[in-house]
Amino acid sequence: MLQEESDLSLIIAQIVQKLKGSNLYAQLERQAWASLQRPEIKLESLKEDIKEFFKISGWEKKLQNAVYSELSVFPLPSHPAAPPEHLKEPLVYMRKAQGSWEKRILKSLNSMCTELSIPLARKRPVGEQKELLNKWNEMGTDEPDLSLFRPVYAPKDFLEVLINLRNPNYENGDSLSFRTHLGLIQVPLKVKDIPELKEFFVELGLTTGQLGIDDSTQVPPELFENEHVRIGQKVLAEQDSAAAQQYIRQGSPTALRAELWALILNISSQPEDILYYEQLKTNVIQHDLLVDSLIYKDVKLTASNDDYYFVFEDYLYQVLLCFSRDTSVLGHFAYSSASPPKSYIRGKLGLEEYAVFYPPNGVIPFHGFSMYVAPLCFLYHEPSKLYQIFREMYVRFFFRLHSISSHPSGIVSLCLLFETLLQTYLPQLFYHLREIGAQPLRISFKWMVRAFSGYLATDQLLLLWDRILGYNSLEILAG
Repeated sequence: MLQEESDLSLIIAQIVQKLKGSNLYAQLERQAWASLQRPEIKLESLKEDIKEFFKISGWEKKLQNAVYSELSVFPLPSHPAAPPEHLKEPLVYMRKAQGSWEKRILKSLNSMCTELSIPLARKRPVGEQKELLNKWNEMGTDEPDLSLFRPVYAPKDFLEVLINLRNPNYENGDSLSFRTHLGLIQVPLKVKDIPELKEFFVELGLTTGQLGIDDSTQVPPELFENEHVRIGQKVLAEQDSAAAQQYIRQGSPTALRAELWALILNISSQPEDILYYEQLKTNVIQHDLLVDSLIYKDVKLTASNDDYYFVFEDYLYQVLLCFSRDTSVLGHFAYSSASPPKSYIRGKLGLEEYAVFYPPNGVIPFHGFSMYVAPLCFLYHEPSKLYQIFREMYVRFFFRLHSISSHPSGIVSLCLLFETLLQTYLPQLFYHLREIGAQPLRISFKWMVRAFSGYLATDQLLLLWDRILGYNSLEILAG
């Protein structure tokens, strides 16, 4: 009981600390000062009157949504004596594997630099800056020669690393239950079984209406769809993040999805958010990074060749180039097993005071990375809003799909969950695929790494992502 109370007070203190640095805190402070001029605010009941004012004016709801948003990404409290790296990843062998993988990626990036004699970063000449600014909204028409550039890695390279993961504390014959796991992933992590999944995804049961099924042409809309839309409109009117997250577990109506996702992710386009996006754009205009060419190449190889997404090519460049410069993304490394790569100012190799994170956001794009953004282009047409939604989706969910960790939503657990479910409940299919040399995970891995973007039709994909947001979990990708 005492431990629970100390955990709670620790979480409260950390959330308060985080919110103190936010724009919302400054707004609440301004509103509190302004409310002192109001006749209904009395000195003898100041605290209660200001609380009541916040409630009536809607600021209390905004604060609740901000706290709820922080709790959604907040790592579970660890033991007070645990070192900070345990917050990133509690298992030592996972941390080591992630560290080795990062070294490989960095080596690949540096060797490309050396081979092509291209610096990691350079300031663009004034003429080039003007040219880029003029064609900012039509970068897709640009055809730079990218033939010498190659993706730093592809999902299949990452899968090979995961297949070779081993827990050094386990001998081959140690665990009977694990010896019977014939999949490619050979690490003993706890994943949910069917009863646990049924309990967790209870709203996906056969007795509950689902958008994507119960709104088909054969089902009269008055049986489910009309009522579901009405409730959705009510949720939006209330502006309650927690209610929106619960609601979206049954799928979101197309017309309400953009607003519901923004509410769940606590994104509201304030003037300062637009200004921040413009600052990132200015950084892109002024400086050329090697990762820019990797982003160009990835968009050309993936989204530009996709029947659904090729029309959004310009948006993808804008969002991804700005994302690479966004240092606020570095914050997610506090609860990610990954660490941002470092580079050193020329001639100062190894001197920490001359180290910088590269790219500035700490994320090196891989083959297919742009497909995390592409489906969002159907929902958001204003670049700064699109950018904010993608950034929040990335720091909540997508980063887990390309880093090695023991987290239940991490790619290792998803692979193990997929193989365990298939082996347990569809054994004939599992063994048949193994017999013909087509390991099921080798087929499905690229689907999961991209969260099925580019593999499902967009309407189906958005219904799947509804559930990711609704359950604040990626585990549905493995089911």
